[in-house]
Amino acid sequence: MKIESGFIAGIALIVSGCGIRDGAPGQPSPDSQVTRPDKVTSFAVLFGANCAGCHGGEGKGGAAQSLGDPLYLAIADDATIRRVVRNGVPGTPMPAFAQSAGGMLADQQIDAIVAGIRARWAKPDGARGVELPPYAAHDGGDAKRGAGVYSTYCASCHGMSGEGSDRASSIVDGSYLALVSNQSLRTTVIVGRPESGAPDFRGNAPGKPMSAADVSDVVAWLAAQRPEIAGQPYPNPAARTAVGVRQ
Repeated sequence: MKIESGFIAGIALIVSGCGIRDGAPGQPSPDSQVTRPDKVTSFAVLFGANCAGCHGGEGKGGAAQSLGDPLYLAIADDATIRRVVRNGVPGTPMPAFAQSAGGMLADQQIDAIVAGIRARWAKPDGARGVELPPYAAHDGGDAKRGAGVYSTYCASCHGMSGEGSDRASSIVDGSYLALVSNQSLRTTVIVGRPESGAPDFRGNAPGKPMSAADVSDVVAWLAAQRPEIAGQPYPNPAARTAVGVRQ
């Protein structure tokens, strides 16, 4: 009987340790359940997995626009950011993340990303008293006027023709222009790239901030430099012949 009692006591301990008293053998305890991927709403997790690779771990310092820039958040409202996250930007490296657009994120996850960006990095009073150019252009701008705007505000760093200098890189490179939308160009002109030393629309010419029309015109000029066929650096057959490339 003593042996049997010890045996039964041992079984009881094993059963207790396995959690069988709370359910069927092998059933995980309630606190060990794994959250479904489409139910994760932690901003840190979602931003780190989906955004940081291009926009930087803290919303800046990446290859793409800094989302942690208060000036960017002053011109781009939540609806704009949500639309870009949901649908992406066709023709650029920015993909669509919404499940409805072929991505992996549910609507509530996109809402969590947008809310987190605003909560962490926006400074509502940071642009008080500043006349900001609008995020979206009200017209297409004028490329001819844009050439003059470029000369005034951009040439001192990017060179007279836009092909770069010892102060900044080329902004008329065909490969670069093929990868960015007009809106991306506009956003960069307004917000700048502080992490790389590029000033915003107020700092290109000291004491002379760019107007909304200036921004639209210089974007039109930049867009006019974009090659007709992405990856094709030669604008016409004559140019190809001139550099020795066979027809």
